[in-house]
Amino acid sequence: MNDAVLLWSYLAQEPLLWLTTTLVAYTISDWAAGKAGRHALANPVLMAVILIALVLWVTSTPYATYFEGAQFVHFMLGPATVALALPLYDNLPKVKAALVPMIAALFAGSLTAIITALGIAKAMGITGETLMSLAPKSATAPVALGVSEAIGGQPTLTAVLVILTGISGAIIATPMLNALKITDWRARGFAVGVAAHGIGTAHAFRINSTAGAFSGIGMGLNAVLTALLAPLIARLFL
Repeated sequence: MNDAVLLWSYLAQEPLLWLTTTLVAYTISDWAAGKAGRHALANPVLMAVILIALVLWVTSTPYATYFEGAQFVHFMLGPATVALALPLYDNLPKVKAALVPMIAALFAGSLTAIITALGIAKAMGITGETLMSLAPKSATAPVALGVSEAIGGQPTLTAVLVILTGISGAIIATPMLNALKITDWRARGFAVGVAAHGIGTAHAFRINSTAGAFSGIGMGLNAVLTALLAPLIARLFL
């Protein structure tokens, strides 16, 4: 028993262990989501987060120790975001044809995400850096963390909010869009990308390639717009 404890204590300090744990947890979760028919509630990111949280809880591992090993995955968010320029290029003719409604939807979505988050939180008595952490929650993580730090928020809290926003968006997007009888894959994908960034985009790609491409476009454009608008709007709620 003591040997097992000593072995775990040694392995727990190795960064490769937590990178492997992250990849295994997502692989299991993605397999489970496939078995569930890719149901909206069977979100692989949500299930992976729960699995990893259980492992950390059972092993009494601090989050800082886990993140030290899993930070390579975090680093890859940047290149992955940049790579979303490819669907924009591939779908350029479709984007040009729908440019005006896309711009209108982009501004509406971005402004709504920022103002409602800050407004509701302010009404509930939330102030200071906690309030500021909410402003960029609908942008992709690399941008959201930078914006949060720039406007006086807590990047760590913002990271949690970004993940929760993405997961909840991916879960409710399909049922909601179906209920609204929106059938245009361009509109569906773009809406998901603006509201639920990378996690929503991954979900959109699994459903339809056009929806995924436009979700990636929405995610990228919303990241840029949020970086510009969030600092300006946040000042109004200080």
